[in-house]
Amino acid sequence: MRIVVDCRAFLGGRVSGVEVAATSLLTTLFSLMPDDEFVLFVNAFSSPEPSLSWARQYDNVRIVRWRIPNIVFNLSLWLFERPRLDRCVGGADVVLMPNINTMAVSRRCPLVVVFHDMSFHHVPWTFSWKRRAWHYIVNPRRLARRAKHIIAVSEATRDDVISTYAIPSQRVSVAHNTIAAQYVPQDRNSHQLLAIKEKYSLPYRFILFLGAMEPRKNIVGLVEGYELYRQTTTDTPLPLIIAGSSGWREREIMARIRTSPYAEDIHRIGFVDTEDMPALYTLATVVTYVSLFEGFGLPVAEAMACGAAVIAGDTTALPEIVGEGGVLVDPERPDDIARALIHVTGDAEYRQILSQRARAQAAKFTHSDGARTVRDILIRVGTPAPHDRRRIRTP
Repeated sequence: MRIVVDCRAFLGGRVSGVEVAATSLLTTLFSLMPDDEFVLFVNAFSSPEPSLSWARQYDNVRIVRWRIPNIVFNLSLWLFERPRLDRCVGGADVVLMPNINTMAVSRRCPLVVVFHDMSFHHVPWTFSWKRRAWHYIVNPRRLARRAKHIIAVSEATRDDVISTYAIPSQRVSVAHNTIAAQYVPQDRNSHQLLAIKEKYSLPYRFILFLGAMEPRKNIVGLVEGYELYRQTTTDTPLPLIIAGSSGWREREIMARIRTSPYAEDIHRIGFVDTEDMPALYTLATVVTYVSLFEGFGLPVAEAMACGAAVIAGDTTALPEIVGEGGVLVDPERPDDIARALIHVTGDAEYRQILSQRARAQAAKFTHSDGARTVRDILIRVGTPAPHDRRRIRTP
């Protein structure tokens, strides 16, 4: 079977949770389906070659690159539903989209789409106008209704897709994201942890947030909760470390931090290398993730796998992912966040209990059957048809 994968989402070198989850899914599929051919499609006119080194080591994978300006390519897909992706590579039994994007496929070609969340529908104000325009062009509702089958990364996202787009429930399946093998508890006496501590100038004990600097992550709400924590705690207060990539409205978020009476104890350390993240989670006294909307919440799952005590928002998919492995709070109530911070930071025995629960909960996603679920769906909906390997169209 020939499976065409739309890999345009990997352009630009982004390392958000969506790209991490999609990479994990695809590499697992390549191994699970060694006798099937995967054709990875990318389009980039002037950008550097997309980072698909993780895919090149597999014998059943080919990469096809077109070089059309993306604005022209996407506009053609939107207005004329051309080019048809399956025809670009000489035919396909099924097309897999690891994330929503502009898309056109032949009428008889089955399409499987992965929905990571529905934040663009419910909290559009957390996106820039460019991202809102992009979602308008992509038209997720039409994409969902065109798809032969939809993959949701959580039960919450599945329910959301079904109710929002009126999709029959039998056409939507759940395939949880899988936590990478590197996310395990680290030896606190190791030289590696000391090196990471020095690399990012970390204090001995601290509260950690790791995520993109954007409104949906509710960093301002976390800062407000932190301020109440500082005002009411009777223990030695801990500094707040904010880590992660830059995002929309970062300047506004940083301006709010600078006005805090505790600004000297709120430190922005910026982007963290992927290989350093397990050590960072292990070093943290508590990991906070009071996001307003999540389709899965991969940083929470990764932190729990490392045995971190976690405080997360009681919204969307986070209660499903955290389970009893962490403390859930109302992300829009700073006093709720503050109470959780006081409780978790001030009680070492409770943190140990949370750590044990966190690892047990994270185990559900460490050996996830999500990729096998996707494999079974691809096999079920795929339509074997004759292909001509020589008929790969290039613009």
